[in-house]
Amino acid sequence: MGSVVGNSAVHRQISSILASNPVVLFMKGTPEQPRCGFSAKSVDVLNNLVPGFVGVDVLNDDDIRQGIKTYGNWPTIPQLYVKGELVGGSDIIMQLYNTGELHQLLGVAAPDRSAPEIFISAQAATAIRAGMADEPALGLHLRIDGRWQASFQLAPVEGHEIKAVADDLMVYMDVQTAQRAKGLRIDWTETLQGAGLSITNPNAPSQVKPMTVSVLAAALKSAHPPLVIDVRPEHDRLRAPFPLPSKALEGNSLSALEALPKSQPLAFLCHFGNSSKQAAEHFRGLGFTEIFNVEGGIDAYAREIDTSVVRY
Repeated sequence: MGSVVGNSAVHRQISSILASNPVVLFMKGTPEQPRCGFSAKSVDVLNNLVPGFVGVDVLNDDDIRQGIKTYGNWPTIPQLYVKGELVGGSDIIMQLYNTGELHQLLGVAAPDRSAPEIFISAQAATAIRAGMADEPALGLHLRIDGRWQASFQLAPVEGHEIKAVADDLMVYMDVQTAQRAKGLRIDWTETLQGAGLSITNPNAPSQVKPMTVSVLAAALKSAHPPLVIDVRPEHDRLRAPFPLPSKALEGNSLSALEALPKSQPLAFLCHFGNSSKQAAEHFRGLGFTEIFNVEGGIDAYAREIDTSVVRY
């Protein structure tokens, strides 16, 4: 750990950022929308430990992107700093997270390292063993990411993994995956589209549900209406305002929205229903259980519910 302090303006800018924020991740993209897999993995870990960490998007400032590499003499992105000291990149973040050293560094409780109980059907186990036959020296690793997407890979066993056994198969996983995998069931399914593993996770938040504008209009008159979150840019919201109470999805409102009770129903609205679905998936990944995407967006609302709303 440590940093090499420079005299340039960009080094002074970086020093100022680090002096003002105890936990900073220099990354590609933002914590809400990471733009590389390594940044996404790091964000997933930090969201679990210190949700209030600061993310600095190096793609928005090439001076910062190059300067941070020389600031701590570290050539890759992302980079995590804690109390002004360089911790390292994605691989080191994951390693320290799984050993519990990152928890200690951040002053949070040690991780729960209990092995989850998982279930693998006999047919699924047979298929997995067949896939492992050519790589007997590698371990079967399971990862469940922040969006609750599960994936398997064959990789060397490093020794700090949490181990679970099902149908005599040893499954290795990181600390976060182990917590997300409790009660996981893995089956083998055959459909017209083909055959493959089917994973059922009882811990995963409910899927984003489609909501028509007519259902939305009725729901907003009910005793427990959903909170409408308008994800359109400001100029579109001004051009065609949603006529009922709503919240804009902007940088200064995001933290407040993410802090809402996870049972709060949320209905995401955009122009045609595409961008809103992406935003809805983000909140689903945060653990919200009642998530809706308004199909057709404000355009459908203007056509079918309130013709006074401007179409564009």
